[in-house]
Amino acid sequence: MGSSVPRGRLAPGELMSLEQYARERPAFRACVLEHKRARRLAVGPHTTWLFEDRLTVQYQVQEMLRVERIFEPEGIEDELAAYNPLIPDGTNWKVTLLIEFPDPGERASRLAGLKGIESRCWVRVAGHAAVFAIADEDLERENEEKTSSVHFLRFELDAPMIAALRAGAALAVGIDHERCTCALDPVPPTAREALLADLR
Repeated sequence: MGSSVPRGRLAPGELMSLEQYARERPAFRACVLEHKRARRLAVGPHTTWLFEDRLTVQYQVQEMLRVERIFEPEGIEDELAAYNPLIPDGTNWKVTLLIEFPDPGERASRLAGLKGIESRCWVRVAGHAAVFAIADEDLERENEEKTSSVHFLRFELDAPMIAALRAGAALAVGIDHERCTCALDPVPPTAREALLADLR
């Protein structure tokens, strides 16, 4: 499973041109949405975790290039520099955390009470201690009033945790915040299998 999965950061030559992407977007988008199904976890009623990988990141970059009509090399490099850090490195998972409240008024008040939630997200391999997220390494997404509805998380796993997962250990994820305590325990088998492919 591991050797056929492309590793490392995306290079400009791996991206489709705007013209090619216009032709292939419907099929590519359908492929990515199906791919994301196993990598998207509802953790509690109002938070969704999307575990990013090369394919999800390529989709984000292609969409940005399309929307902004970017075709110059410098602009493409800027987008890759922004999104490449979301690709897992083989010993970690990279997650986009979405905090979802449809009503704008409720969203504002809830986000005010959820300051710090991004650092209280965890993953746990059975038999090992929970690993808490390293959050928002690119820029601060929280201010004095409230947290953001989108955060980027990194979870670092050590070699014994990865070995335990390969040997069949269960995986759980959750949030331990005073205003939001929830867990998905265990992570469903299809998601666990997809996430295991991210690890060397």
